[in-house]
Amino acid sequence: MLKSKGFIFTNKEHTKAGIMSTILGILAGGTLGTAVYQSYLSGGGVSERHTAAALLAVIFMIVGMGLGIWSTTEKEKYKLFTVLGIFINTLAFGMLSLILFAGAYVE
Repeated sequence: MLKSKGFIFTNKEHTKAGIMSTILGILAGGTLGTAVYQSYLSGGGVSERHTAAALLAVIFMIVGMGLGIWSTTEKEKYKLFTVLGIFINTLAFGMLSLILFAGAYVE
């Protein structure tokens, strides 16, 4: 009698903190991108709105990174959104660092 290959079903799921980390990373990158674009449209001038947007993006990044790191401790869960959230938040932090560096040293 041939043994059939069955399917292995699992009850693993993605972490809610990892999904939220990914969403916050996308929001942070989008907020920074919008602030840079609006600054470009105004001729390179920086207003309080651009500063507030950058501060909001920093808050998104910190919370998103914290949620991403925290969700790595959950057992028996998929890690896709956890790793993706940490990567996107790190990418947004690098984007902010590049903006700050360019603003300080590029004339």
